[in-house]
Amino acid sequence: MKKINPVKKVAAIHDLSGFGRASLTAIIPVLSSMGVQVCPVPTAVLSTHTGGFENFTLVDLTDSMSDYINHWKEIELSFDCIYSGFLASIRQIEIVSEIIDIFSNEDNFVVVDPVMGDDGVLYQTMDDEMVDSMRKLIKKADIITPNFTEACYLLNEDYTFDISEEEIKLWLKRLSNMGPEIVILTSVPNIEKSKKTSVIAYNRENDVFWKVSCTYIPAFYPGTGDAFTSVVIGSILQGDSLPISLERGVQFITNGIKASYGFDYPKREGILLERVLDTLKLPVITSSYEMMK
Repeated sequence: MKKINPVKKVAAIHDLSGFGRASLTAIIPVLSSMGVQVCPVPTAVLSTHTGGFENFTLVDLTDSMSDYINHWKEIELSFDCIYSGFLASIRQIEIVSEIIDIFSNEDNFVVVDPVMGDDGVLYQTMDDEMVDSMRKLIKKADIITPNFTEACYLLNEDYTFDISEEEIKLWLKRLSNMGPEIVILTSVPNIEKSKKTSVIAYNRENDVFWKVSCTYIPAFYPGTGDAFTSVVIGSILQGDSLPISLERGVQFITNGIKASYGFDYPKREGILLERVLDTLKLPVITSSYEMMK
């Protein structure tokens, strides 16, 4: 009789911040609330996340990552998903590639969130060489979740809101042709409705596009991308379809922003996850996703 794992496991390769709801500090509670065990691979330990804080401390764990993973290999750990996010150097990207080679198989899937920039610009730790290395890493992914800025850099396209849905669909296909079967593009501008933003996904196996739109709220909270991707992963591991997984991710982030927006606290701390985690145990209330022709 085949041994059944009672709890799904995700190897989460991210940095850990002592304060601020981003990276592992957001990923662990989200996936745990969805009944998934998070096995963190910390790439660095910071006193706070980097979104809006100054003079933070950082301990780079690059040199310890290989030994860390070799121990996991020695004790024969297996995972239902391998998930990487912000990576601070080319060496870390190379190590993630090695982790995928070691632990990926036909029974699990690999998610790469190519965290590199936002609002049309790269983060301070990123450059053209890092972008090129990220292009190589996504070849090994089953799912990628770039935001609109990151898609521009991966495809070497200009950052502009003057883009049609047909062009977005071509971008998604081009990204999928680079390796991943599923491409989930976040923060897609809606030209027709300026107060809307969208998540658009492409599934190469079925050659189908899915779209979920939501109201744009003019506030920036670090860590929402980490939480969104975590909800999508948790939903897929629970057996949900891709469009339902997208719907759950969008609903969760929208609810989190709405629950946070009315409070007078520094938005750099991230959305108030603690107030909305329980909603992850509820079914999708409404289904606003649509199949794009």
